[in-house]
Amino acid sequence: MRDRALAVGLVAAFMTLLDVSIVNVAIPSIQAGLDVGDSGLQWVLSGYALTFGLLLVPAGRLGDARGIRGVFVAGLLGFTLTSALAGAARSEAWLVVARLLQGAAAGVLNPQVTGLIQRLYRPAERARPFGLLGATVGLATAIGPLLGGLLIQVAGPAQGWRWIFYINVPVGLVAAVLGWRIIPRRPAERRRKESLDPVGVVLLGLAVVQILLPLVQDRQWHTPLKWLLVPTGLATLAAFVAWERRFGRRTVPLVELGLFRVRSYRLGTIVVLVYFAGFTANFFIFTLYLQQGHGYSALAAGLTLTPFAVGSGVAAFVGGRIVNRFGRPLVATGLAAVMTGFAASIVVIQVVPQVPAPLILTLPLLLAGAGSGLVITPNQTLTLAEVPVDRAGSASGVMQTAQRIGAAFGIAAIGSVFFARLSATGADWTAALSAALLSAIGFLLLALVAALADIRGARRLRSEQ
Repeated sequence: MRDRALAVGLVAAFMTLLDVSIVNVAIPSIQAGLDVGDSGLQWVLSGYALTFGLLLVPAGRLGDARGIRGVFVAGLLGFTLTSALAGAARSEAWLVVARLLQGAAAGVLNPQVTGLIQRLYRPAERARPFGLLGATVGLATAIGPLLGGLLIQVAGPAQGWRWIFYINVPVGLVAAVLGWRIIPRRPAERRRKESLDPVGVVLLGLAVVQILLPLVQDRQWHTPLKWLLVPTGLATLAAFVAWERRFGRRTVPLVELGLFRVRSYRLGTIVVLVYFAGFTANFFIFTLYLQQGHGYSALAAGLTLTPFAVGSGVAAFVGGRIVNRFGRPLVATGLAAVMTGFAASIVVIQVVPQVPAPLILTLPLLLAGAGSGLVITPNQTLTLAEVPVDRAGSASGVMQTAQRIGAAFGIAAIGSVFFARLSATGADWTAALSAALLSAIGFLLLALVAALADIRGARRLRSEQ
């Protein structure tokens, strides 16, 4: 029964994470179909990430306190409905609002999947389900461009973009019915009569919005005053921390700050934050390089990124099974492989530019994908290993919020480098892609430093025992 419940959760996670990347190859199709401007397009891409990140922690806490099954099904039905609304959009504003609501539903749904694993499997048994979840994350993120390209190829460039949303509807309805029937209520989920910390929810939400908004609107808000939202967001975050400490003296807070005293959780969350800053934007810039820079179709662009998806999915599954044997060094190895794959991509596009990009990028992207699979799954398993089961949802929500903030920051920062280099070189797409990949490698290097710090701390602890 628990494996069937896991399967339903993985399908739901795949849907929500697929919609992070599948939209990238649909950009020309959306512009042709709805005449969406640059600002609207940025909201279609990044607004999803904004509301996704906003709901993760409160939704994780809600699942912890009130039961996973009801929250999971509600989030999944919301995601299905808003996917249909996005596919039926008749204007730019309609599509943007639908994407914001779709991201919010995804934010409600996702923490329940990790919470489900924590509750249904004992610590020694979690390597396999986390391996499957990691494979799902890697495949959903990387296969999105390929699936989007196929749908647009079949349905046509003018209306094909609608099917990247419509495809969620039948899958979501079936998964919601199965989830209600299969996911257990008792004894795995015991409702607790405790406060959901509404003040903490509001403060954290305001902090996330203030930090993410200037990143989401970086190319639309030209005034430097937008960056004032970042320090005000950090101040709001400080107010949230102070409130949580005070609230936690009376009852269970939204986020148990004591979790950050656990080295593996603290450093693992930092790895997530910085890794997704260096990882997520690359699907966006590779798609622009292939489609707009070299005139490849959406399908060809998706096929070019397929080796990354294959490498990521296989390595994530294997990494989930061997993480308990190798620990955090496995994450460090994965980070090194991703950096090597991106560096190799820079070399091949410059040394053999006359060879078609889908051919010369196959091996570098396969290596980078394999490395990514060894990062996401093992890091999640190690980071949550010491988290109490009844705090699994909120702890996972914090991790996924770090993912969304990192992803939004990376898209803004690496995208800015890409477009600045493109403008400075007179539309030299190879130079722009190389500069963006170097920026991504810089973020990955910071993640490697955090992973090495955890390795060093673990070794010092063992030597003292």
